[in-house]
Amino acid sequence: MYMSYGWPQVIPLEQGLYPSSQQIIYLKVINRLFLVVSPSHIELWSSFQHKVRLGKYKRSSDSLQREGENLQAVWSPDGKLIAVLTSSFFLHIFKVQFTDKRIHTGGKQPSSLFLASISLLLSEQVPFAEKDLALSNIVCDNKHMLVGLSNGSLYNISWKGEFYGSFELDPFPCDSSEITQIPNSLDNGFASGGAPGVIVSDHNISSKSAIIQLELCLPLRLLLVLYSDGQLVSCSVSKKGVKQAESIKAEKRLGSGDAVCTSVASEQELLAVGTRRGVVELYDLTESASLIRTVSLYDWGYSMDDTGSVSCIAWTPDNSAFAVGWKLRGLTVWSVSGCRLMSTIRQIGLSSVSSPMVKPNQDSKYEPLMGGTSLMQWDEYGYRLYAIEEGSSERILAFSFGKCCLNRGVSGTTHVRQVIYGEDRLLVVQSEDTDDLKMLHLNLPVSYISQNWPVQHVAASKDGMYLAVSGLHGLIIYDIRLKKWRVFGDITQEQKIQCKGLLWLGKIVVVCNYIDASNTYELLFYPRYHLDQSSLLGRKPLLAKPMVMDVYQEYILVTYRPFDVHIFHVKLLGELTPSNTPDLQYGNSQS
Repeated sequence: MYMSYGWPQVIPLEQGLYPSSQQIIYLKVINRLFLVVSPSHIELWSSFQHKVRLGKYKRSSDSLQREGENLQAVWSPDGKLIAVLTSSFFLHIFKVQFTDKRIHTGGKQPSSLFLASISLLLSEQVPFAEKDLALSNIVCDNKHMLVGLSNGSLYNISWKGEFYGSFELDPFPCDSSEITQIPNSLDNGFASGGAPGVIVSDHNISSKSAIIQLELCLPLRLLLVLYSDGQLVSCSVSKKGVKQAESIKAEKRLGSGDAVCTSVASEQELLAVGTRRGVVELYDLTESASLIRTVSLYDWGYSMDDTGSVSCIAWTPDNSAFAVGWKLRGLTVWSVSGCRLMSTIRQIGLSSVSSPMVKPNQDSKYEPLMGGTSLMQWDEYGYRLYAIEEGSSERILAFSFGKCCLNRGVSGTTHVRQVIYGEDRLLVVQSEDTDDLKMLHLNLPVSYISQNWPVQHVAASKDGMYLAVSGLHGLIIYDIRLKKWRVFGDITQEQKIQCKGLLWLGKIVVVCNYIDASNTYELLFYPRYHLDQSSLLGRKPLLAKPMVMDVYQEYILVTYRPFDVHIFHVKLLGELTPSNTPDLQYGNSQS
């Protein structure tokens, strides 16, 4: 579960040559970096703990007049190349290289940020320049790019600047005789039930319909093609990617016929489709793309007149939630189950009869994204949501999110305190005698988080008095009573631990450690009073990467793919005190 906190951070961008016509056209996060492309320049920023501009490329006024403004862009999966198509149909390919100039961010530890150079490798007019066509966005794999054209065809270009020509998809896939039912309900629940929906024939795509968006999902070998009349076609892609036109085959129609944007959650195999009605439809790709749910702001008193159509959708990295941006106003984050987790739109009333419209004289300047949302991207860990306001070229808004720790495991144990963790902090929520909630705001030690950003795992002891926290390496423990952090005294020991999971076994913290050298996993047992190799109580090798771990009394449960469950009985022979190191023994595992 995700929870937003704090006011969004503002990341300022440089002004272009023509501020009145500027609108950011591309935003992407790769390898702890995010790329921003505007009509006249490119900026590369760090998506690390510190948001710093690492490099930029500004086009000259002569180049803009001769070759047109940047219109569409795409970043190669390895982050080394940037391709841009201009309004005068020129292809620009840029190379990203990091220099040896380190950026100092303060503190004793050296920064891992380096300045980057962005250089132009190629500038060439594309072969379809004379045909007066409009372009969709660009999608790519490691070697090739695809762009959709307004004549309904796809054009293939290599990252070396080679033009392979255009090809058309079959506008009537083999299952086009099927019909799609549009759910009549705007509820945020299941789509089934209620009044019958409108029946739309699948035969109303013209082969000349313009392609307005492409969505490529390589893990699922899926290409989604969205046409200007709202029709959405799913296509299969071969293992070789998008190089060969004959390997891309139209399979079926999806959606309700009024789609304006799409986004795929590859791990959960879910498809989110944004519509002109301001509603998002969720489809299960594992169940013949069946409609499982619709979400909208209708139940909160907002209609399409308030928000406009959906403009963009962005899934969290773990695919458990997705952000929805609207054309006219705001963004909202939903869970897959249809729970609204966050919204920038002010909640004035809950009546669905009359929408809480913003009056002209109402002071609404403090509502983020009041002019609508044009682009969104989550960072690689789900802690930040980057969003750009419709028509904006001056700034990016970064919304901070925390993740809720699971306070109920397989054993059903419930902890007293609820812990929410962000990228560099903890929020501990507990109830008081007065039934009020008290929130303890904990910033992690700079010496630890600066080297091991971001927080990845958090576990609370059964009594809630101790919190174990791990970042990229090592771990630290917080004592709530004493308000003190316990860290590894030897940083080399800390760096040898890559924590993939944390548990509490009484007064012992159990670490699931990944060993790079052997590609194996093990359990490490440390007493809560001392983090050091000398106080390590034991190691337990694991058979493979665990899916789920849990503790009940003296038993540790570990599950492996596909359906293996192992239970270890851990015996502690002796008293666990700073002056005494007891013997730790493991009983036979049961599966």
